[in-house]
Amino acid sequence: MTALPSSASKSQARPIPVGLVLVAAPVLLVLLFVLMPALTAILYTLRASGDGDWSLQNYRVFLSDPLSIGNVLFTLQTTLITAILLLGLCLPIALYLRFSQGRLPAFVQSIAVFPLFVPGIIIAYALIRFMGPNGTLATVLHHIGVDGYRSPYLTGWGTIIGLVWEGMPLTLLVLLSGLAQIQDAAVEAARDVGAGRLRILTGIILPQIRNSLIVAFSLSFLGAFGAFTLPYVLGPASPEMMGVFMQRTFTQVMDPVQAQTQAVVSFLICAIVGIVYVRSVARSHGAAR
Repeated sequence: MTALPSSASKSQARPIPVGLVLVAAPVLLVLLFVLMPALTAILYTLRASGDGDWSLQNYRVFLSDPLSIGNVLFTLQTTLITAILLLGLCLPIALYLRFSQGRLPAFVQSIAVFPLFVPGIIIAYALIRFMGPNGTLATVLHHIGVDGYRSPYLTGWGTIIGLVWEGMPLTLLVLLSGLAQIQDAAVEAARDVGAGRLRILTGIILPQIRNSLIVAFSLSFLGAFGAFTLPYVLGPASPEMMGVFMQRTFTQVMDPVQAQTQAVVSFLICAIVGIVYVRSVARSHGAAR
């Protein structure tokens, strides 16, 4: 005669999905405020033609407009330069903070993450006062006999400098998180067998923080591509970053269809980088298991 399953065995066979309950709220928010608006914008741009049929006419208009293509290329160029500069500046700082002790590294870290607590508009104002045509830097250079200073304000480099300053704290924290996983014993063992600093960096450190580098680059790219305040205040009038371009198309040109088309194009570009970011995070979680 077969014994009936006990209540304990039933509870073990059907565990309560506590994890799913905990992530239900943020997943629902992403669906409602990210994916649904993006899908609605895509469908709207595909139907917002003269006859109301499904059409790629709005995207043909976008791709045939030299101004739109120029702004996309300018945004990609500015974003890539910003992301590369952030990695190039923050990686040495992160290495110094990871393998140094004392008050000086703590002071350097506090200075490096300080922009995290400063609003973007304040950063823009501070940079204008510092690097503007009559700013602090121009005054100091003039007093020491250096003339011919050309301010990066209202140029593409003005935007890049502002985005690098704003993005440095997050990039640095991501790299420090990756470097924290490196064991000191591995570095000491490499030193014992005669490995130099460059060999330790390329053979031990960089392979172990590969995912952190990808995550830092992805977040820097996405943050710079979607920036509005700093490009609007510090950048040139033409070409424009896509955020400024969309806002001007919507409010000044009064063309909401093309503004949404520009938004969809920006979303698709960022989605490619987002996929790289998600795969890197998933790979790091899989390796941790």
